[in-house]
Amino acid sequence: MIDSTQATVSHEQSDGPEKRSPEAIRLQTIIDTVPSFLWTSLPDGSKEYLNKRWYEYTGLTLEQGKGLGWTVVVHPDDLDRLQREWVVLVEACQPGELETRIRKYDGEYRWFLIRLVPELDLEGKLVRWFGSNTDIEDRKRAEKKLLEDERELRRIIDAIPQTIVVMDPSGYPLYANQALLDYTGLTMQDVVTSDFRAKIFHREDLERLVEGRNVALALGLPFQIEQRARRKDGQYRWFLNHFNPFCNEGGHLVRWYATGTDIDDRKRAEDRIKNENFALREDIVRSSMFEEIIGSSEPLRRVLVQVTKVAPTESTVLVLGETGTGKELIARAIHNRSKRSDRAFIRVNCAAIPPALIASELFGHEKGSFTGATQRRLGRFEMADSGSIFLDEVGDLPPETQVALLRVLQEREFERVGGSQTVSVDVRVIAATNRDLTSAVAEGTFRQDLFYRLNVFPIRLPALRERIGDISLLVGYLIDRYAQKTGKKIRRIDKKTMELFLAYDWPGNIRELQNVVERAVILSEGETFFAEEAWLTRVTPKPSAMSVPLVADLAGHEREVLEAALRKSGGVIGGPTGAALTLGIPRQTLESKLRKLGINRYQFKSF
Repeated sequence: MIDSTQATVSHEQSDGPEKRSPEAIRLQTIIDTVPSFLWTSLPDGSKEYLNKRWYEYTGLTLEQGKGLGWTVVVHPDDLDRLQREWVVLVEACQPGELETRIRKYDGEYRWFLIRLVPELDLEGKLVRWFGSNTDIEDRKRAEKKLLEDERELRRIIDAIPQTIVVMDPSGYPLYANQALLDYTGLTMQDVVTSDFRAKIFHREDLERLVEGRNVALALGLPFQIEQRARRKDGQYRWFLNHFNPFCNEGGHLVRWYATGTDIDDRKRAEDRIKNENFALREDIVRSSMFEEIIGSSEPLRRVLVQVTKVAPTESTVLVLGETGTGKELIARAIHNRSKRSDRAFIRVNCAAIPPALIASELFGHEKGSFTGATQRRLGRFEMADSGSIFLDEVGDLPPETQVALLRVLQEREFERVGGSQTVSVDVRVIAATNRDLTSAVAEGTFRQDLFYRLNVFPIRLPALRERIGDISLLVGYLIDRYAQKTGKKIRRIDKKTMELFLAYDWPGNIRELQNVVERAVILSEGETFFAEEAWLTRVTPKPSAMSVPLVADLAGHEREVLEAALRKSGGVIGGPTGAALTLGIPRQTLESKLRKLGINRYQFKSF
């Protein structure tokens, strides 16, 4: 500490070397040669003494530097702040540091670090300040450059589309780039917390990966994991997260850098391929009725024209017809001619699945949703995402599943059994049934709104007895198919057998024909194909579920049949007691026929 008596000697106060002791002169020389500014001031900030170095730097005279004159060389932008900080130090009477810019004699401002030490009297009262100013311009410029470099680096990091998180050695988050903040909707304060991961990662993934992640962090080696991260809209997407350690020169781990890459599209593609492979394996196991559509009859041509027109659209199709008419084949033809032909075609037989399991089969289930649900299972709708789903025997769906199917058709979304997360799908629905859905609606066993959603584009397949001209083509095709499988050569078809086939009603339609031909090929010993009449089941075929029962009567008695039905129902057209149900035709069809024939239904109304 400089003696206060000696320190208060200024150039102005000095009358010459002869007035001062050699020790004082030597001390003054040392103070003047110090590269820093040395000074003393009173408690109010007015200077008592400024060393020679200060005057040389500022270019001020002794007179100009007296009292508060020193303030003229302080940068105007720093002066108010400096004075406020000075007051705080005075009140505390403690050593302190200040920073300010001081003007050089040539007008240049440079940063200085001011260090202050108070002198107190015996009563603890502040007497004066001893201070020094050290040039820190180079350090400040280096700090500014470092700050600019850091900002530039942050801008670069924020511009990277990948999510980036910086963590300490324990894995505690310290920083996240803008991509992560934009994706999650979190703030930096939300990220720099111990429960950061629980805020964005899927709970199932956290539980599954927590042990492996902790082990990897403890080892300090690079690793990667796949996790689902919640987007700010609540949806989860898959990310591949790479964790890379950073060690200092001593080899000690100081940081973890984690980068996340969105792989949701890749995961969906992988799942889609897996689903398509699953469906393909099912198709291989379950042989199809035909490889292609066979026939040239007019009823079949009309069906194929309808297929050609509806296939390129996204419309829902309802395929109607008796059992064994080839409804799945038509559904596949629609899919193969659509824009979704390179995607999955998923088939579900609604009648073959127990009612208790149909919802799980269609929409999937979550782990633990019911006894035996040991893991999450994707439903057929998710498997068919971006492709087509064929709901065979849709008329057999239980009521509760009809509601869920209606939602999928309307909103393209559903929840898995036992789950709460909404799953969105892009699926084209092709349904089929051999039931009379109009009657089912009237009876209350099938939802009317679901029927209208499915019946956007109905296609009715003719029964085999309605396309007799195709039987010979089908028989020839099926003989070739099964003969090749059994290694036989069949060159001719017995004439009586073909006559028998043409005269038979085929209540089982093409499926029955397929079975009879396969049996005949197996039993054939020569090159001639024949079948026994005993193999054909002589049962009077029930009319097609969706064929109109009036067809046989309309030729000469259409008016009489309609009036009789109206008379019986008392003029009521729709409902469980209406004439439409009695006749087995849709209400709209009956109303159209009444208008066409000029029949007034109100004349049959009972009062």
